[in-house]
Amino acid sequence: MNKLTTDAAFREAVQGDGVTVVVFKTTWCPDCHYIDPFMPDVEQQYSGKISFHEIDRDELPDLCSELNILGIPSFIAFRNGKELIRYVNKLRKTREEIEQFLDRAVQVADALPQDE
Repeated sequence: MNKLTTDAAFREAVQGDGVTVVVFKTTWCPDCHYIDPFMPDVEQQYSGKISFHEIDRDELPDLCSELNILGIPSFIAFRNGKELIRYVNKLRKTREEIEQFLDRAVQVADALPQDE
């Protein structure tokens, strides 16, 4: 997963016309570390459909405040710089739940006109 470390890098990453998912994490979050072992396989599974990036919430607090990132890990899908859908809850996220979110992100993107 490509780590984004600046506001500009984030904005550039989400501008594309494909689906981009950004995972907001921190180094001290146990639930963030829980997903680390299986996320490379999930990324591979969605290769060609979704590009993945991660942001450490503690490194970009202003951006995370702007995006209303409160819980971590948080998953947000973007296309053309606009948010499509997000997955946030208080519970630990399982691989199956993350895959359901990613499937939904692709469905939402496919249902919208290409320029939205």
